[in-house]
Amino acid sequence: MNEPTTRDLKPDHAPGGFPIVGIIGGGQLARMCQPPAINLGITLSDLAENTTSAAAQVIPSAPVGSADDLDTVLEFARHCDVITFDHEHIPPHVLHALENENIPLHPRPTALRYAQDKLAMRELMTHLNIPSPQWAQVRTPDELAHFADRVGWPIILKTPRGGYDGKGVLLVNEGEHTTGEAATWFNAVTDTTPTNDPTNELARATTFPDGLLAEQAITFTRELAIMVARSPTGQASTWQVVETVQTDGICTEVIAPAPDLPPAAATHITAAALRIAEAIDLTGVMAVELFETTDEDSNPQFLVNELALRPHNSGHWTIDGSTTSQFEQHLRAILDLPLGDTSPRNTWTVMGNVLGGQIPEFENLYSTYKHLMAHDPALKIHLYNKAVKPGRKIGHVNVCGDNLPNLRERANHATGYLRGTIRQ
Repeated sequence: MNEPTTRDLKPDHAPGGFPIVGIIGGGQLARMCQPPAINLGITLSDLAENTTSAAAQVIPSAPVGSADDLDTVLEFARHCDVITFDHEHIPPHVLHALENENIPLHPRPTALRYAQDKLAMRELMTHLNIPSPQWAQVRTPDELAHFADRVGWPIILKTPRGGYDGKGVLLVNEGEHTTGEAATWFNAVTDTTPTNDPTNELARATTFPDGLLAEQAITFTRELAIMVARSPTGQASTWQVVETVQTDGICTEVIAPAPDLPPAAATHITAAALRIAEAIDLTGVMAVELFETTDEDSNPQFLVNELALRPHNSGHWTIDGSTTSQFEQHLRAILDLPLGDTSPRNTWTVMGNVLGGQIPEFENLYSTYKHLMAHDPALKIHLYNKAVKPGRKIGHVNVCGDNLPNLRERANHATGYLRGTIRQ
């Protein structure tokens, strides 16, 4: 008799009536929920894209299936007490079908919409009077040009749905709005009947029936982020405001807390994040990404850039730098458990992302890993066991202490050494 495959496994409740949390999506975020789930006595089940996904390697119950397949998702969810998500790319008709089955979803579809749809998110910021870049919904090159006449060129053009790590974002200079990729995007703006079919997610992924999002290009001094957690009964907590460093649209470094951020500014950002969480009835954790700019008197100003309603790269530092990590807090929040203490454990924590390299030596990552651990034993190295592709996030490094320049240097060396761009 054949042994059951991950596709056949069904989760078993732990003794004592502890719940089963189902996660749709098998990436590193689901993977990093497993250690705190074990400590909390919670069983995870993961709907993974394949048997080699990051989460399927560590979560025993990991049936394989697509988030786009309604029957598969419903069958998976019926074996769970609560459903949450590794990513936002869950088709709306799947979310609504889960709701109709009375399966608890966290975050709820009404909240998740603001991470799935950038136009809806911008409308929310306007409604809440929370500063964000000037924006417009545009369907034609002429509408984009009219917007640029008001705010100035260049313009940031975004696809409302999808896109991450710099994808789905286009810088459009004057004269470029009728050519190249911008023209391709505008040609995909359509309101044809097949696209508006709520079950036709492939069409919606390749066309833009609601138009595109045009934003004023912001000259900013740095990028910031804050993580907030909220439970179904309204408990809420936040972590420190952090600085994020981007390279080619991909986050490469996070510094916690954000250096030289005035306490009044941190309080202002925290209050805005909590307002957003309450307004959308957040359940789980959320990242609020911001631009820091200055006014004419050189005073700092802050603009909301994007929202992510899930554990987020800007919060990975919390695994080693906070009393309660974002992953544990997410589980606590969606189960309506008391939220954990978010106090920092150290003066500073620096997180560096490990990106896939291109050189042959990278194939022997384990040897490199051992050398790095011997060189700097205080490093906390978190690898996702993902297939290595150039520029792909395959892990991260946390380093904690009191000397920020030293921590940044060590994190940069560690990520470069693991990637193969630094040889010693």
